[in-house]
Amino acid sequence: MQTSRNLLGGRPRIGVPVRLTSSSDPDPRVAKANGLFGYIVELLREGGAEPVPLTAAGMHDGGPAAKLASLDGVVLPGGGDLAPGLYGETQSDLCYDVSHAQDELDLAVARHAIDAGVPVLGICRGHQLLNVLYGGTLVQDMEPGMVAHRVPAPAHGSGPWAWHEVTVGAGSKVAALYGSGSGAVSVKIASGHHQAVARVAGGLQVTAVAEDGTVEALEDPERWVASVQWHPEALELPAGERLAPFRAFVEVCRTRP
Repeated sequence: MQTSRNLLGGRPRIGVPVRLTSSSDPDPRVAKANGLFGYIVELLREGGAEPVPLTAAGMHDGGPAAKLASLDGVVLPGGGDLAPGLYGETQSDLCYDVSHAQDELDLAVARHAIDAGVPVLGICRGHQLLNVLYGGTLVQDMEPGMVAHRVPAPAHGSGPWAWHEVTVGAGSKVAALYGSGSGAVSVKIASGHHQAVARVAGGLQVTAVAEDGTVEALEDPERWVASVQWHPEALELPAGERLAPFRAFVEVCRTRP
């Protein structure tokens, strides 16, 4: 049964966990991730939602379940690397901006949203976080290969995205976000990551891969949980292409049971 907010055609409340690292960090990737958080909030609002920034303090005031009870959806944004201990590995020196506080916040939000049946969309770090939450592992630093997933250091974090095409599987949740009713859809993506999914978690299905085999999209076939490795919010994309998947996700949240 839909909530009264949805039945009345109101703006769905979609939570987005805030980024906890300061943009003054010397690594330019941190400021870039913080800026992308702002783009996501703007696109959700433009797409018809009421974005709700989620803080660590908010998660402790009555607990995550109480905070999330008022939400219709959650977006897990990009950011620094997850602590490798979360998937049973020792941290490499190539990891950056590892924050246990950020991991705790993002995992709490994701875990309770999934348990509550709230739609969840993961983006870049959010894609990797969902795989880890479900029991999968990550590549801590990708070797250069046939597909460029980021621009070379030191430009990474301040320069242009790496761009390539992916084909998203027919009938998948991500394909629906890009306007496909039942067929596969080709998407030109803005890519900027040095980590990737290694072992895919049980309970998740791969719905898009890059030409080199990198897992680009995942979903839970039993719940509305989906994720992409790329950045649909990238400012360099045409305005309509940026907005479309967020507007579609807002509609998923508006009409959820």
